[in-house]
Amino acid sequence: MSNILHPPALDAIDRKILRLLRVDGRMSNAALAASIGLSPSACLRRVRLLEEGGVIRGYTALVEDAERQGRTVVIVQITLERQTEEGLSRFEAAARRCPEVRECYLMSGAADYLLRVEAKDAADYERIHKDQLSRMPGVARIQSSFAIRTVVRGSIG
Repeated sequence: MSNILHPPALDAIDRKILRLLRVDGRMSNAALAASIGLSPSACLRRVRLLEEGGVIRGYTALVEDAERQGRTVVIVQITLERQTEEGLSRFEAAARRCPEVRECYLMSGAADYLLRVEAKDAADYERIHKDQLSRMPGVARIQSSFAIRTVVRGSIG
């Protein structure tokens, strides 16, 4: 049973496991164990505990960066009219339905949400802004910034 509400305390070995899996999530358990100096069984037990504790939520394949696909990344700050529970839920549901929204974060500070949107170009973003973002429930203000280039992505910590 998952214990996501109370994840395990991470020690130096757990952090090293996480760093290595961030770089190569397909690394074999034997290679992972050898890299950190544990037996394969001890390493596998730690990885399973990290998974069961919700620290490792899953494994995924990273696809080419938007820039390499010829796509434009737009960072969008959204301010809502009101921050009611219903208003937040309605906005979040709409953001999940928008395929161009690749990431969405509820924020503290001046804006309520920060979105990472991918578009073909500026004209395509204009369409997304007009047809999608501005029609999301409760939106009072949209501030958009176009990324010039990616400097760091998926850094390991």
